[in-house]
Amino acid sequence: MKEILFATTNYGKVKELKEAFKKAKIDVAIKTNKDLAHAPIVEEYGTTFEQNAKLKAHALADYSQMVTIADDSGLMVDALDGAPGVRSARFAGEEHNDSKNNAKLLVELGGVKPEKRTARFNTTIVASMPGNFAQDLVVSGQCSGLILAAPRGEDGFGYDPLFYVPEKGKTFAEMTVEEKNSLSHRGRAIQKLLAAFPAWLAQF
Repeated sequence: MKEILFATTNYGKVKELKEAFKKAKIDVAIKTNKDLAHAPIVEEYGTTFEQNAKLKAHALADYSQMVTIADDSGLMVDALDGAPGVRSARFAGEEHNDSKNNAKLLVELGGVKPEKRTARFNTTIVASMPGNFAQDLVVSGQCSGLILAAPRGEDGFGYDPLFYVPEKGKTFAEMTVEEKNSLSHRGRAIQKLLAAFPAWLAQF
């Protein structure tokens, strides 16, 4: 069984990825930053999701010498001209506080009519092989929805309690992991990753 590194400290994401790899019967053991001694903290100074994902994938692949997967995700709200975008995790400050980020989003959208609260989630995933960064595997997925005026649901993380998907009649936080993986931005990106990953890995 090959060990690969998922460069993250977000264990909601880890759970989703492990479940998806298992369902696809791709035989890998997924490690995370927690399994490394003194994993580097990567400054995400990119202006695009792909740039930030590559910063994390390259730094952690160099450090661990393992095949490394990293992602960068964000919420783009039309009424806020695409904000918070690449700063989604740090919207209300550098401490990556979900509650504060959600509270700030609701304040920023105060007075905006329900039908104007359209938004898209984007996930870009990069898989990197140490020493072969020119051959990175890059995939992206998106999901459209609406930002509610109050949170709904107990599961998920980040903006999930506010992100309502009309076709399901639920927020991400009201869905099971399987439901969310089937249609979410990250789920769609992961499906593209799973489809391409075995062949990509076999070339090295």
